[in-house]
Amino acid sequence: MARIAILDRADMNAEQARVYDAAKHSSGIVGGPYYAYIRLPKLFEACQNLRVSLSSGPLSPREQQIVNLVVARHWNARYPWFAQVRRSLAVGIEQGAIDAINAHGNPSLTNAREHTCLVVARELLASKGLSDETYAAAEKSMGLQSLVALTALIGSFSMTCMTANTFGIEPPADNPTPLAN
Repeated sequence: MARIAILDRADMNAEQARVYDAAKHSSGIVGGPYYAYIRLPKLFEACQNLRVSLSSGPLSPREQQIVNLVVARHWNARYPWFAQVRRSLAVGIEQGAIDAINAHGNPSLTNAREHTCLVVARELLASKGLSDETYAAAEKSMGLQSLVALTALIGSFSMTCMTANTFGIEPPADNPTPLAN
């Protein structure tokens, strides 16, 4: 059960309505944790800008989704998991790979960059940093620019997951896309 009320567009103040309308127009993404962010319109806008920046950066849509799945799974964030499973399927990630990440297993990833995204996200979340070996391999595999984007995405999506968890933002009851125990 959500700990905060979902604001209807009609109940928003002028600044909330402005950033809501801009987000709705540009990406259509105004649900989930954004129900919390809208209470601080500048934060909502900054989150939207960061999301757009990262989504148009050097990581492919599949690489981004591998990261988002690992992060949502790490935080046991039910709404983000629900949303990212749908998006992952839409960009061609196989259900078997999603199920493996859900079970904390190792999905079969033949693309070296996708595998690097998985390894880096898991290690960074578990260890709060990267070993010299993982860093060197990631920089060699992806390049420095992509490694910066990867690290930023892990942090940004961690904030999304923590927000969803803190405010009890749940997936729709008719399609929960459950996390494994």
